[in-house]
Amino acid sequence: MSILFCEMRHRMRRFGHTRWVWCGAPSPSRHTGEVTASAPEHLDAPILRDFGGGRFGIYVHVPFCATRCGYCDFNTYTAGELGSSASPQSWLEALRAEMFSAAQIFDALPSRQPPVSTIFVGGGTPSLLGGAGLADVLDAVRANFTLAADVEVTTESNPESTSPAFFADIRAAGYTRVSLGMQSVATHVLRVLDRTHTPGRPVAAAREAREAGFEHVNLDLIYGTPGESDADLDAGLDAVLAAGVDHVSAYSLIVEDGTALARKVRRGELPAPDEDVLAARYERIDARLAGAGLRWYEVSNWAANDSARCRHNLGYWNGGDWLGAGPGAHSHVGGVRWWNVKHPGRYAERVAVGGALPVAGWEALTDSDRYLERIMLGVRLSSGLPLAELAASGRTAATRVVSDGLAVIRDDRLVLTDRGRLLADGVVRDLLG
Repeated sequence: MSILFCEMRHRMRRFGHTRWVWCGAPSPSRHTGEVTASAPEHLDAPILRDFGGGRFGIYVHVPFCATRCGYCDFNTYTAGELGSSASPQSWLEALRAEMFSAAQIFDALPSRQPPVSTIFVGGGTPSLLGGAGLADVLDAVRANFTLAADVEVTTESNPESTSPAFFADIRAAGYTRVSLGMQSVATHVLRVLDRTHTPGRPVAAAREAREAGFEHVNLDLIYGTPGESDADLDAGLDAVLAAGVDHVSAYSLIVEDGTALARKVRRGELPAPDEDVLAARYERIDARLAGAGLRWYEVSNWAANDSARCRHNLGYWNGGDWLGAGPGAHSHVGGVRWWNVKHPGRYAERVAVGGALPVAGWEALTDSDRYLERIMLGVRLSSGLPLAELAASGRTAATRVVSDGLAVIRDDRLVLTDRGRLLADGVVRDLLG
């Protein structure tokens, strides 16, 4: 039996810096305009719709990596690839300028900018900036935006570029949550992924973060890598649980076009991930995490309790508003989405134009686009999709989905069953007709 178990293209945090595509269908997004450096007014108040009234988040993209992982298609650059065209310092100066310009534009909207509920610093490898550099990033946000009293501030980190002093510094700066890239503890699996950290380092880093005062620590896993065995996965889960983290993200390996991994698969050097294996691994992960008290709240994310859930990503999944700052970052405010130029050097040049945002293009989502996204994202949440969100055809399809055992109705919401999570993309297609 072939099981459709295709990620919706991304870890949901990618919403901030990579266009996303629903597997099995074209991207729902459409270009409706281009913004040039000479015309920053294209994103001024007359076109930018008002805030949607929900929570407001900020994503900051750090494009730097020490090495390039073979499976990664994020907008990242090594020092050798950038040369003298960009540096962490020039990036930080450009980030400050972009924050200033965005804040002025948002203040011109009728409701002005709401307090920032969540901040997520991703990459790339934000921990390469060091504790002082990440403190500067947070200062750049504070200088231009009002932060909510209970703001969640997350940074991604590569375990190899962290230390007890690093965690102490970012905790003192105001970070409240850390997400560590673990992927696997099997050396041969890490080698296939071109990951450079030693197998035991992520667990040690998670413990150091907790000792520094971080209540909320996440570990990322990737499963289904060619050559990975059930025993390899079990060893990784043992390590995750031993680390005592309160959040785990687990993603099936996706072979992205243009990556080193894709080239190896195409040449026959590595097999492509097997759908049936991916499904079995997912069930294995879910059973182990649930047995340890970590419950799924989104198809690829598990948390020990409600407070451990990533509120920033929940903002994406619930259709909230956010500013994406940095090279290649994506933003969404009131149904208008725009994306920045990708190269760090070009990004810095664009923000140097007085008052300009470094925008490569934008789109105004139609009612149909927004409906599609609500269904795509809402279905993946353990809280379920409100039946009231569905059109008549969708409600009819929901009845079939329930009769097929892929979902249940709970409190007037459509909630995926365990089997339904394995076939989530198919459920979405059924609901959309």
